[in-house]
Parts: sequence; C-alpha cells; structure tokens
Amino acid sequence: MSKQVAANLHVPLETTLLVRDSCLCLHVQRAARALARLFDDAMRDVGITSGQFSLMMSLNRPMPPSIGSVAQLLAMDRTTLTAALKPLERRGLVEVSVDPRDRRGRLLTLTEAGQKLLKQAVPIWERTHAGVEAMVSDANGLRAGLLALA
Repeated sequence: MSKQVAANLHVPLETTLLVRDSCLCLHVQRAARALARLFDDAMRDVGITSGQFSLMMSLNRPMPPSIGSVAQLLAMDRTTLTAALKPLERRGLVEVSVDPRDRRGRLLTLTEAGQKLLKQAVPIWERTHAGVEAMVSDANGLRAGLLALA
C-alpha cells in the first residue's frame, strides 16, 4: 500500500480535535459518567447505586406502574430494566407482580423495605443534587436542553 493511500485511510487529527472539543454526544456521555460516579459515591451509604435510586424513585407512585411505562420513563429497553430490577427484587426492595388486567403484563411496586430505603436516600440525593446545581451556571437551561434531547 502506498503512503498516499495509507494517509487517506486515517482521519485527520484536526477532525479528532473537533470531535473532542465540540461533540455534544461525547460531552453528555462524559458528564453522565461523572454525575453517576458522584451520585454512586453518595448513595453508597444506603447501599444502592444512582441508577437504582432513579429506578426506585420511578416506582414511587400511588398505583404500581407497568414495566413498559417505567422502561419508557427511564429510556431503557425492557430487557435492561428487567435485569436492573433483579438485585432490587433479591434484596426485597421491589416486587414484580402479574397485572390483573392483563396477565401478560407485570407491575412494579416498592416494598415497605424499599420505601424505607428510598426515604433514607432522598436527603442524600437532595444534598448531592444541590451541590451539582451549584456547579452549573444555568441549571434550568441545561435541564431544558437535556429534556429537549430526550
């Protein structure tokens, strides 16, 4: 292979730098990982991850939601959600039951232990979230932008 052909196979460094500096997807992914680590560290005191907190919070409703509605809210596919529920079920924090209106469907409920743990986690979330918002100059604008993307 000639040097000219080989050179044409490579993406120019300028393109790499452009992506590094301007790619919204890359920056959102990096920020999401950093936020997840921050919240994971904070939630460690109550023995859950940030993802488990979000999942449990999504179940905190007057009526048990379906797996499909929770998957949609959390932007997860049903298979991923089912896998995420397993550790919470094993710990007795979440219960999965058959939907009496449609025997093929499943409903998700926080158990009493799950409600107690979630109640302990909320003040941790509030403190951590306030700290994150203090780091962002326009938290409402950021939130609106992220909602628009979702």
